[in-house]
Amino acid sequence: MSNPATQTASPDSPQRSALWELLTLAAPVVATMTSFTVMQFVDGQMVSRIGPNPAYIAAQGNGGVASFVPISFMMGLLGVINTFVAQNFGAGRLDRTAAYAWNAVWMGVLGAILLLPYGMAIPWVFALPLLRHDPGLVAMESVYAQVLVYGAVLTLTTRSLAQFFYGLHRPVIVLVAAVCGNLVNCFANMVLIFGSEGPTRAMLSVLGEGGEWLVGPVMEAAQWTAAALGVKALGVPGAAGGTLVGLAVELAIPLAVFLGPGYNRRYGTRAAWRPSWGHMRDILRLGWPPALMFGNEMICWATFMSAYVGYFGKEHNAAGWITMRYMHLSFMPAVGISFAVQAVVGKCMGMKRPDLAEARARLGLKVTLVYMGVCAAVFVLFPRTMIGYFLADIPPEQAEAITAIGVQVMIIGAVFQLFDAAGITILGALRGAGDVVVPSIAVVGLSWTCILGVGALLIVLAPSLGSVGPWLAVALYIVLLGVFLFVRFTRGAWKKVDVLATSVGGGAMPFTSQTEPVGAAAAPGDPA
Repeated sequence: MSNPATQTASPDSPQRSALWELLTLAAPVVATMTSFTVMQFVDGQMVSRIGPNPAYIAAQGNGGVASFVPISFMMGLLGVINTFVAQNFGAGRLDRTAAYAWNAVWMGVLGAILLLPYGMAIPWVFALPLLRHDPGLVAMESVYAQVLVYGAVLTLTTRSLAQFFYGLHRPVIVLVAAVCGNLVNCFANMVLIFGSEGPTRAMLSVLGEGGEWLVGPVMEAAQWTAAALGVKALGVPGAAGGTLVGLAVELAIPLAVFLGPGYNRRYGTRAAWRPSWGHMRDILRLGWPPALMFGNEMICWATFMSAYVGYFGKEHNAAGWITMRYMHLSFMPAVGISFAVQAVVGKCMGMKRPDLAEARARLGLKVTLVYMGVCAAVFVLFPRTMIGYFLADIPPEQAEAITAIGVQVMIIGAVFQLFDAAGITILGALRGAGDVVVPSIAVVGLSWTCILGVGALLIVLAPSLGSVGPWLAVALYIVLLGVFLFVRFTRGAWKKVDVLATSVGGGAMPFTSQTEPVGAAAAPGDPA
Protein backbone atom coordinates (compact mmCIF):
# COMPACT_ATOMS: atom_id res chain seq x y z
CA MET A 1 0.00 0.00 0.00
CA SER A 2 1.41 3.38 -0.94
CA ASN A 3 1.93 6.00 1.72
CA PRO A 4 0.12 9.26 0.89
CA ALA A 5 2.06 11.06 3.55
CA THR A 6 5.31 10.24 1.82
CA GLN A 7 3.87 11.36 -1.47
CA THR A 8 2.84 14.79 -0.14
CA ALA A 9 6.08 15.00 1.76
CA SER A 10 8.20 14.82 -1.33
CA PRO A 11 10.48 17.82 -1.65
CA ASP A 12 9.50 17.94 -5.30
CA SER A 13 5.77 18.27 -4.54
CA PRO A 14 4.26 21.48 -5.90
CA GLN A 15 4.03 24.47 -3.60
CA ARG A 16 0.32 24.63 -4.35
CA SER A 17 -0.18 21.09 -2.96
CA ALA A 18 1.76 22.01 0.17
CA LEU A 19 -0.34 25.14 0.62
CA TRP A 20 -3.54 23.18 0.15
CA GLU A 21 -2.40 20.59 2.70
CA LEU A 22 -1.65 23.32 5.23
CA LEU A 23 -4.85 25.26 4.62
CA THR A 24 -7.11 22.21 4.84
CA LEU A 25 -5.65 21.52 8.27
CA ALA A 26 -5.35 25.14 9.36
CA ALA A 27 -8.79 26.39 8.27
CA PRO A 28 -10.81 24.38 10.82
CA VAL A 29 -8.24 25.12 13.53
CA VAL A 30 -8.36 28.85 12.73
CA ALA A 31 -12.16 28.75 12.71
CA THR A 32 -12.10 27.00 16.09
CA MET A 33 -9.75 29.56 17.64
CA THR A 34 -11.79 32.38 16.12
CA SER A 35 -14.92 30.74 17.49
CA PHE A 36 -13.50 30.90 21.03
CA THR A 37 -12.55 34.53 20.45
CA VAL A 38 -16.04 35.29 19.19
CA MET A 39 -17.40 33.78 22.42
CA GLN A 40 -15.40 36.32 24.41
CA PHE A 41 -16.31 39.08 21.95
CA VAL A 42 -20.01 38.30 22.36
CA ASP A 43 -19.64 38.29 26.15
CA GLY A 44 -18.06 41.74 25.96
CA GLN A 45 -20.76 43.01 23.63
CA MET A 46 -23.60 41.77 25.78
CA VAL A 47 -22.25 43.07 29.08
CA SER A 48 -21.62 46.46 27.43
CA ARG A 49 -25.41 46.66 26.95
CA ILE A 50 -26.30 46.06 30.59
CA GLY A 51 -26.12 49.80 31.19
CA PRO A 52 -24.25 53.05 30.40
CA ASN A 53 -21.21 52.22 32.52
CA PRO A 54 -17.76 51.29 31.15
CA ALA A 55 -17.17 49.31 34.36
CA TYR A 56 -19.16 46.42 32.88
CA ILE A 57 -16.68 46.05 30.03
CA ALA A 58 -13.71 46.40 32.39
CA ALA A 59 -15.17 43.83 34.84
CA GLN A 60 -15.64 41.21 32.13
CA GLY A 61 -12.13 41.81 30.78
CA ASN A 62 -10.37 41.90 34.15
CA GLY A 63 -12.30 38.91 35.47
CA GLY A 64 -11.61 36.91 32.33
CA VAL A 65 -7.87 37.45 32.40
CA ALA A 66 -7.68 36.83 36.17
CA SER A 67 -9.36 33.45 35.70
CA PHE A 68 -7.23 32.58 32.70
CA VAL A 69 -3.85 33.27 34.35
CA PRO A 70 -3.66 30.05 36.43
CA ILE A 71 -5.54 28.03 33.79
CA SER A 72 -2.98 29.14 31.20
CA PHE A 73 -0.17 27.26 32.97
CA MET A 74 -2.08 24.01 32.50
CA MET A 75 -3.07 24.88 28.94
CA GLY A 76 0.59 25.52 28.07
CA LEU A 77 1.52 22.18 29.62
CA LEU A 78 -1.22 20.23 27.85
CA GLY A 79 -0.61 21.92 24.50
CA VAL A 80 2.27 19.50 23.83
CA ILE A 81 -0.29 16.70 23.39
CA ASN A 82 -0.46 17.97 19.80
CA THR A 83 3.27 17.31 19.42
CA PHE A 84 3.24 13.79 20.90
CA VAL A 85 0.17 12.72 18.95
CA ALA A 86 1.41 14.26 15.67
CA GLN A 87 4.88 12.71 15.91
CA ASN A 88 3.51 9.27 16.80
CA PHE A 89 1.02 9.68 13.97
CA GLY A 90 3.82 10.54 11.56
CA ALA A 91 5.82 7.51 12.75
CA GLY A 92 2.81 5.22 12.21
CA ARG A 93 2.33 4.51 15.95
CA LEU A 94 -1.44 5.09 15.98
CA ASP A 95 -2.05 2.89 19.02
CA ARG A 96 0.17 5.15 21.16
CA THR A 97 -1.76 8.39 20.68
CA ALA A 98 -4.84 7.96 22.89
CA ALA A 99 -2.86 7.46 26.10
CA TYR A 100 -1.46 11.00 25.82
CA ALA A 101 -4.98 12.41 25.50
CA TRP A 102 -6.24 10.48 28.53
CA ASN A 103 -3.32 11.48 30.72
CA ALA A 104 -3.76 15.09 29.68
CA VAL A 105 -7.38 14.82 30.85
CA TRP A 106 -6.32 13.40 34.24
CA MET A 107 -3.71 16.13 34.66
CA GLY A 108 -6.32 18.73 33.75
CA VAL A 109 -8.72 17.40 36.39
CA LEU A 110 -5.98 17.53 39.02
CA GLY A 111 -5.03 21.04 37.94
CA ALA A 112 -8.66 22.21 38.22
CA ILE A 113 -8.84 20.88 41.79
CA LEU A 114 -5.63 22.69 42.73
CA LEU A 115 -7.13 25.97 41.42
CA LEU A 116 -9.99 26.00 43.94
CA PRO A 117 -8.08 27.92 46.67
CA TYR A 118 -7.09 30.54 44.09
CA GLY A 119 -10.75 30.99 43.18
CA MET A 120 -11.58 31.75 46.80
CA ALA A 121 -8.78 34.34 47.00
CA ILE A 122 -9.78 36.31 43.87
CA PRO A 123 -11.86 39.03 45.66
CA TRP A 124 -8.90 39.76 47.92
CA VAL A 125 -6.59 40.08 44.87
CA PHE A 126 -8.87 42.57 43.10
CA ALA A 127 -9.30 44.60 46.31
CA LEU A 128 -5.55 45.27 46.61
CA PRO A 129 -4.92 49.04 46.95
CA LEU A 130 -2.31 48.84 44.17
CA LEU A 131 -5.02 48.06 41.59
CA ARG A 132 -7.19 51.04 42.60
CA HIS A 133 -10.44 49.26 41.62
CA ASP A 134 -13.60 50.67 43.19
CA PRO A 135 -15.80 48.28 45.25
CA GLY A 136 -18.49 47.97 42.56
CA LEU A 137 -15.95 46.90 39.95
CA VAL A 138 -14.28 44.49 42.39
CA ALA A 139 -17.60 42.76 43.10
CA MET A 140 -18.43 42.20 39.42
CA GLU A 141 -15.00 41.15 38.20
CA SER A 142 -14.45 38.84 41.19
CA VAL A 143 -17.63 36.80 40.67
CA TYR A 144 -17.01 36.59 36.90
CA ALA A 145 -13.49 35.25 37.50
CA GLN A 146 -14.58 32.83 40.23
CA VAL A 147 -17.24 31.20 38.04
CA LEU A 148 -14.66 30.53 35.30
CA VAL A 149 -12.04 29.23 37.76
CA TYR A 150 -14.49 26.82 39.40
CA GLY A 151 -15.41 25.56 35.93
CA ALA A 152 -11.77 25.13 34.84
CA VAL A 153 -12.19 21.35 34.53
CA LEU A 154 -14.40 21.95 31.49
CA THR A 155 -11.85 24.29 29.89
CA LEU A 156 -8.86 22.00 30.44
CA THR A 157 -10.59 18.79 29.39
CA THR A 158 -11.95 20.44 26.25
CA ARG A 159 -8.52 21.78 25.27
CA SER A 160 -6.82 18.43 25.94
CA LEU A 161 -9.12 16.60 23.53
CA ALA A 162 -8.77 19.42 21.00
CA GLN A 163 -4.98 18.98 20.95
CA PHE A 164 -5.43 15.23 20.40
CA PHE A 165 -7.59 15.82 17.31
CA TYR A 166 -5.22 18.52 16.02
CA GLY A 167 -2.32 16.07 16.28
CA LEU A 168 -4.28 13.49 14.27
CA HIS A 169 -5.10 16.11 11.61
CA ARG A 170 -8.81 15.82 12.42
CA PRO A 171 -9.60 19.46 13.32
CA VAL A 172 -13.12 19.50 11.85
CA ILE A 173 -14.40 17.62 14.90
CA VAL A 174 -13.14 20.38 17.18
CA LEU A 175 -14.58 23.03 14.85
CA VAL A 176 -18.08 21.53 14.94
CA ALA A 177 -17.92 21.36 18.73
CA ALA A 178 -16.72 24.96 19.01
CA VAL A 179 -19.46 26.32 16.75
CA CYS A 180 -22.13 24.45 18.71
CA GLY A 181 -20.61 25.68 21.97
CA ASN A 182 -20.70 29.26 20.72
CA LEU A 183 -24.35 29.06 19.74
CA VAL A 184 -25.27 27.65 23.13
CA ASN A 185 -23.11 30.30 24.83
CA CYS A 186 -25.01 33.10 23.08
CA PHE A 187 -28.38 31.70 24.14
CA ALA A 188 -27.22 31.01 27.71
CA ASN A 189 -25.84 34.56 27.91
CA MET A 190 -29.24 35.98 26.99
CA VAL A 191 -30.86 33.87 29.71
CA LEU A 192 -28.32 34.54 32.46
CA ILE A 193 -27.20 38.13 31.82
CA PHE A 194 -30.64 39.64 31.25
CA GLY A 195 -32.89 37.14 33.04
CA SER A 196 -36.66 37.02 32.75
CA GLU A 197 -36.78 40.71 31.80
CA GLY A 198 -35.28 39.70 28.47
CA PRO A 199 -32.42 41.08 26.38
CA THR A 200 -34.55 42.55 23.57
CA ARG A 201 -33.94 46.27 24.02
CA ALA A 202 -30.27 45.85 24.88
CA MET A 203 -29.50 43.51 21.99
CA LEU A 204 -31.42 45.50 19.40
CA SER A 205 -29.13 48.46 20.09
CA VAL A 206 -26.29 46.19 18.93
CA LEU A 207 -28.02 44.69 15.90
CA GLY A 208 -29.75 47.82 14.59
CA GLU A 209 -33.19 48.11 13.05
CA GLY A 210 -32.96 44.75 11.30
CA GLY A 211 -32.10 42.93 14.51
CA GLU A 212 -35.62 42.13 15.63
CA TRP A 213 -36.55 39.88 12.71
CA LEU A 214 -33.07 38.33 12.74
CA VAL A 215 -32.86 37.17 16.35
CA GLY A 216 -36.19 38.27 17.81
CA PRO A 217 -37.53 34.70 18.17
CA VAL A 218 -34.29 33.60 19.85
CA MET A 219 -34.46 36.45 22.34
CA GLU A 220 -38.09 35.66 23.10
CA ALA A 221 -37.14 32.03 23.66
CA ALA A 222 -34.34 33.13 26.02
CA GLN A 223 -36.74 35.35 27.95
CA TRP A 224 -39.29 32.50 28.20
CA THR A 225 -36.57 30.09 29.36
CA ALA A 226 -35.36 32.50 32.04
CA ALA A 227 -38.94 33.03 33.26
CA ALA A 228 -39.62 29.28 33.32
CA LEU A 229 -36.44 28.64 35.32
CA GLY A 230 -36.97 31.64 37.58
CA VAL A 231 -33.67 33.19 36.52
CA LYS A 232 -33.20 36.84 37.42
CA ALA A 233 -30.77 39.12 35.61
CA LEU A 234 -27.26 38.20 36.78
CA GLY A 235 -25.39 40.85 34.77
CA VAL A 236 -21.66 40.35 34.28
CA PRO A 237 -21.44 37.04 36.24
CA GLY A 238 -24.14 35.65 33.95
CA ALA A 239 -21.72 35.94 31.01
CA ALA A 240 -19.30 33.63 32.83
CA GLY A 241 -22.10 31.14 33.48
CA GLY A 242 -23.03 31.22 29.80
CA THR A 243 -19.42 30.47 28.88
CA LEU A 244 -19.40 27.37 31.07
CA VAL A 245 -22.65 26.11 29.56
CA GLY A 246 -21.14 26.59 26.10
CA LEU A 247 -17.94 24.81 27.14
CA ALA A 248 -19.93 21.82 28.41
CA VAL A 249 -21.44 21.41 24.94
CA GLU A 250 -18.07 21.98 23.31
CA LEU A 251 -16.63 19.14 25.43
CA ALA A 252 -19.47 16.67 24.93
CA ILE A 253 -19.09 16.43 21.12
CA PRO A 254 -15.37 15.52 20.81
CA LEU A 255 -15.64 13.28 23.89
CA ALA A 256 -18.42 11.27 22.20
CA VAL A 257 -16.31 10.94 19.03
CA PHE A 258 -13.18 10.06 21.03
CA LEU A 259 -14.97 7.22 22.82
CA GLY A 260 -16.98 6.15 19.77
CA PRO A 261 -16.49 2.78 18.05
CA GLY A 262 -14.51 4.17 15.08
CA TYR A 263 -11.82 5.86 17.15
CA ASN A 264 -11.76 3.04 19.68
CA ARG A 265 -11.15 0.50 16.91
CA ARG A 266 -8.42 2.56 15.25
CA TYR A 267 -6.67 4.20 18.22
CA GLY A 268 -7.76 2.13 21.24
CA THR A 269 -9.29 5.14 22.99
CA ARG A 270 -11.34 3.19 25.53
CA ALA A 271 -8.52 0.91 26.67
CA ALA A 272 -6.04 3.75 27.31
CA TRP A 273 -8.02 5.45 30.10
CA ARG A 274 -5.79 4.43 33.01
CA PRO A 275 -3.43 7.08 34.44
CA SER A 276 0.17 6.39 33.35
CA TRP A 277 3.15 7.96 35.07
CA GLY A 278 5.27 7.33 31.98
CA HIS A 279 2.98 9.39 29.75
CA MET A 280 2.57 12.10 32.40
CA ARG A 281 6.35 12.25 32.70
CA ASP A 282 6.61 12.77 28.93
CA ILE A 283 4.05 15.56 29.09
CA LEU A 284 5.82 17.23 32.01
CA ARG A 285 9.25 16.86 30.39
CA LEU A 286 8.22 18.56 27.17
CA GLY A 287 5.40 20.67 28.55
CA TRP A 288 6.92 22.52 31.50
CA PRO A 289 8.64 25.19 29.36
CA PRO A 290 5.45 26.07 27.40
CA ALA A 291 3.53 26.01 30.69
CA LEU A 292 5.99 28.45 32.21
CA MET A 293 5.99 30.57 29.05
CA PHE A 294 2.22 30.73 28.60
CA GLY A 295 1.44 31.17 32.30
CA ASN A 296 4.10 33.83 32.73
CA GLU A 297 2.85 35.73 29.71
CA MET A 298 -0.70 35.71 31.10
CA ILE A 299 0.59 36.99 34.45
CA CYS A 300 2.30 39.82 32.63
CA TRP A 301 -0.82 40.61 30.60
CA ALA A 302 -3.06 40.44 33.68
CA THR A 303 -0.75 42.81 35.55
CA PHE A 304 -0.53 45.04 32.51
CA MET A 305 -4.30 45.35 31.98
CA SER A 306 -5.42 45.45 35.63
CA ALA A 307 -2.57 47.41 37.23
CA TYR A 308 -0.81 49.38 34.48
CA VAL A 309 -3.74 50.27 32.20
CA GLY A 310 -6.27 50.22 35.04
CA TYR A 311 -4.06 52.65 36.98
CA PHE A 312 -5.24 55.46 34.71
CA GLY A 313 -8.97 54.90 35.34
CA LYS A 314 -12.09 53.25 33.91
CA GLU A 315 -11.87 55.00 30.55
CA HIS A 316 -8.35 53.72 29.91
CA ASN A 317 -9.29 50.24 31.14
CA ALA A 318 -12.39 50.12 28.94
CA ALA A 319 -10.45 51.40 25.91
CA GLY A 320 -7.77 48.80 26.52
CA TRP A 321 -10.24 45.93 26.66
CA ILE A 322 -12.15 47.10 23.60
CA THR A 323 -8.97 47.22 21.54
CA MET A 324 -7.91 43.86 22.98
CA ARG A 325 -11.15 42.35 21.64
CA TYR A 326 -10.07 43.37 18.13
CA MET A 327 -6.49 42.26 18.67
CA HIS A 328 -7.89 38.86 19.69
CA LEU A 329 -9.63 38.68 16.32
CA SER A 330 -6.24 39.34 14.78
CA PHE A 331 -3.90 37.04 16.70
CA MET A 332 -6.24 34.16 17.66
CA PRO A 333 -6.57 32.99 14.03
CA ALA A 334 -2.77 33.23 13.92
CA VAL A 335 -2.68 31.00 17.00
CA GLY A 336 -4.90 28.59 15.06
CA ILE A 337 -2.42 28.54 12.19
CA SER A 338 0.32 28.02 14.78
CA PHE A 339 -1.43 24.89 16.11
CA ALA A 340 -1.77 23.61 12.54
CA VAL A 341 1.92 24.30 11.86
CA GLN A 342 2.76 22.50 15.12
CA ALA A 343 0.84 19.42 13.94
CA VAL A 344 2.39 19.49 10.45
CA VAL A 345 5.92 19.98 11.77
CA GLY A 346 5.35 17.25 14.35
CA LYS A 347 4.21 14.82 11.66
CA CYS A 348 7.21 15.65 9.46
CA MET A 349 9.63 15.22 12.37
CA GLY A 350 8.02 11.86 13.17
CA MET A 351 8.71 10.91 9.54
CA LYS A 352 12.36 12.02 10.02
CA ARG A 353 11.92 14.84 7.50
CA PRO A 354 13.19 18.07 9.12
CA ASP A 355 13.67 19.57 5.65
CA LEU A 356 9.97 19.18 4.93
CA ALA A 357 9.12 20.49 8.40
CA GLU A 358 11.05 23.69 7.68
CA ALA A 359 9.34 24.17 4.31
CA ARG A 360 5.88 23.73 5.85
CA ALA A 361 6.71 26.09 8.72
CA ARG A 362 7.86 28.82 6.32
CA LEU A 363 4.68 28.36 4.30
CA GLY A 364 2.59 28.76 7.45
CA LEU A 365 4.54 31.90 8.31
CA LYS A 366 3.71 33.44 4.94
CA VAL A 367 0.00 32.76 5.44
CA THR A 368 0.04 34.33 8.91
CA LEU A 369 1.96 37.39 7.72
CA VAL A 370 -0.62 38.04 5.00
CA TYR A 371 -3.57 37.72 7.40
CA MET A 372 -2.14 39.87 10.17
CA GLY A 373 -0.90 42.40 7.62
CA VAL A 374 -4.50 42.87 6.48
CA CYS A 375 -5.55 43.26 10.12
CA ALA A 376 -2.92 45.97 10.59
CA ALA A 377 -4.35 47.89 7.64
CA VAL A 378 -7.87 47.67 9.10
CA PHE A 379 -6.63 48.93 12.47
CA VAL A 380 -5.14 51.98 10.78
CA LEU A 381 -8.09 52.75 8.50
CA PHE A 382 -11.12 52.22 10.78
CA PRO A 383 -10.13 52.64 14.45
CA ARG A 384 -12.86 55.11 15.47
CA THR A 385 -15.64 53.03 13.95
CA MET A 386 -14.36 49.86 15.60
CA ILE A 387 -14.03 51.46 19.04
CA GLY A 388 -17.41 53.16 18.75
CA TYR A 389 -19.14 49.81 18.17
CA PHE A 390 -18.85 49.11 21.91
CA LEU A 391 -19.90 52.58 23.07
CA ALA A 392 -23.49 53.03 21.87
CA ASP A 393 -24.88 53.36 25.41
CA ILE A 394 -22.01 55.40 26.91
CA PRO A 395 -22.49 59.19 27.49
CA PRO A 396 -20.97 61.16 24.55
CA GLU A 397 -18.17 62.89 26.46
CA GLN A 398 -17.05 59.66 28.11
CA ALA A 399 -17.36 57.76 24.82
CA GLU A 400 -15.16 60.31 23.06
CA ALA A 401 -12.49 60.01 25.76
CA ILE A 402 -12.49 56.22 25.44
CA THR A 403 -12.37 56.45 21.65
CA ALA A 404 -9.41 58.84 21.68
CA ILE A 405 -7.42 56.45 23.86
CA GLY A 406 -8.49 53.38 21.89
CA VAL A 407 -7.49 54.87 18.54
CA GLN A 408 -3.93 55.42 19.75
CA VAL A 409 -3.72 51.87 21.06
CA MET A 410 -5.01 50.41 17.79
CA ILE A 411 -2.37 52.30 15.82
CA ILE A 412 0.30 50.86 18.12
CA GLY A 413 -1.22 47.41 17.58
CA ALA A 414 -1.02 47.86 13.82
CA VAL A 415 2.72 48.52 14.10
CA PHE A 416 3.53 45.19 15.76
CA GLN A 417 1.13 42.91 13.83
CA LEU A 418 3.73 41.43 11.46
CA PHE A 419 6.21 40.78 14.28
CA ASP A 420 3.42 39.11 16.26
CA ALA A 421 2.64 36.94 13.22
CA ALA A 422 6.25 35.76 13.08
CA GLY A 423 6.48 35.04 16.79
CA ILE A 424 3.19 33.12 17.03
CA THR A 425 3.81 30.93 13.97
CA ILE A 426 7.44 30.12 14.77
CA LEU A 427 6.56 29.20 18.35
CA GLY A 428 4.16 26.60 16.93
CA ALA A 429 6.80 25.21 14.59
CA LEU A 430 9.37 24.94 17.39
CA ARG A 431 6.83 23.22 19.68
CA GLY A 432 6.05 20.72 16.93
CA ALA A 433 9.75 19.83 16.76
CA GLY A 434 10.11 19.69 20.54
CA ASP A 435 12.34 22.79 20.81
CA VAL A 436 10.64 24.43 23.80
CA VAL A 437 13.19 25.45 26.46
CA VAL A 438 15.07 28.36 24.86
CA PRO A 439 11.96 29.97 23.28
CA SER A 440 10.19 29.79 26.64
CA ILE A 441 13.11 31.43 28.43
CA ALA A 442 13.10 34.18 25.81
CA VAL A 443 9.38 34.83 26.31
CA VAL A 444 9.77 35.00 30.10
CA GLY A 445 12.82 37.26 30.00
CA LEU A 446 11.50 39.68 27.39
CA SER A 447 7.99 39.90 28.88
CA TRP A 448 9.28 40.86 32.30
CA THR A 449 11.86 43.23 30.90
CA CYS A 450 9.60 44.99 28.41
CA ILE A 451 5.95 44.65 29.46
CA LEU A 452 6.48 45.01 33.21
CA GLY A 453 9.86 46.74 33.44
CA VAL A 454 9.73 49.26 30.60
CA GLY A 455 5.97 49.65 31.13
CA ALA A 456 6.49 50.67 34.77
CA LEU A 457 9.25 53.10 33.79
CA LEU A 458 6.98 54.82 31.27
CA ILE A 459 4.25 55.21 33.89
CA VAL A 460 6.73 56.90 36.24
CA LEU A 461 8.80 58.87 33.72
CA ALA A 462 6.11 59.75 31.16
CA PRO A 463 2.77 59.85 32.99
CA SER A 464 1.40 62.31 30.42
CA LEU A 465 1.22 59.41 27.94
CA GLY A 466 -1.37 57.70 30.11
CA SER A 467 -1.95 54.02 29.30
CA VAL A 468 -0.42 54.58 25.85
CA GLY A 469 3.02 54.47 27.53
CA PRO A 470 2.67 50.86 28.74
CA TRP A 471 1.24 49.89 25.34
CA LEU A 472 4.47 51.12 23.74
CA ALA A 473 6.32 48.73 26.05
CA VAL A 474 4.11 45.89 24.77
CA ALA A 475 5.03 46.81 21.19
CA LEU A 476 8.72 46.65 22.10
CA TYR A 477 8.25 43.18 23.59
CA ILE A 478 6.46 41.76 20.55
CA VAL A 479 9.00 43.20 18.10
CA LEU A 480 12.02 41.86 19.99
CA LEU A 481 10.44 38.44 20.52
CA GLY A 482 9.48 38.10 16.85
CA VAL A 483 13.02 38.90 15.73
CA PHE A 484 14.61 36.51 18.26
CA LEU A 485 12.37 33.57 17.34
CA PHE A 486 12.89 34.10 13.61
CA VAL A 487 16.68 34.04 14.09
CA ARG A 488 16.48 30.88 16.21
CA PHE A 489 14.29 29.11 13.67
CA THR A 490 16.59 30.08 10.80
CA ARG A 491 19.67 28.69 12.57
CA GLY A 492 17.98 25.26 12.69
CA ALA A 493 19.00 23.78 16.05
CA TRP A 494 15.42 22.47 16.40
CA LYS A 495 16.05 19.97 13.57
CA LYS A 496 18.23 17.86 15.89
CA VAL A 497 15.57 17.35 18.60
CA ASP A 498 14.23 13.76 18.81
CA VAL A 499 11.05 13.66 20.88
CA LEU A 500 10.09 10.05 20.20
CA ALA A 501 13.47 8.63 21.19
CA THR A 502 12.97 9.65 24.83
CA SER A 503 9.19 9.14 25.08
CA VAL A 504 7.21 6.10 26.24
CA GLY A 505 7.99 3.23 23.85
CA GLY A 506 11.28 4.64 22.55
CA GLY A 507 12.07 5.46 18.93
CA ALA A 508 10.07 5.34 15.75
CA MET A 509 8.22 2.20 14.69
CA PRO A 510 8.23 1.14 11.04
CA PHE A 511 4.98 0.91 9.09
CA THR A 512 3.35 -2.54 9.19
CA SER A 513 -0.02 -3.95 8.44
CA GLN A 514 -1.00 -2.97 11.99
CA THR A 515 0.05 0.68 11.67
CA GLU A 516 -1.71 2.68 9.01
CA PRO A 517 0.36 5.32 7.20
CA VAL A 518 -0.12 8.99 7.75
CA GLY A 519 -2.80 10.41 5.52
CA ALA A 520 -4.59 7.06 5.10
CA ALA A 521 -8.30 7.25 4.58
CA ALA A 522 -10.40 7.40 7.72
CA ALA A 523 -11.75 4.12 8.95
CA PRO A 524 -15.52 3.57 9.00
CA GLY A 525 -17.00 5.52 11.87
CA ASP A 526 -13.90 7.72 12.03
CA PRO A 527 -15.08 11.26 11.18
CA ALA A 528 -12.64 13.52 9.41
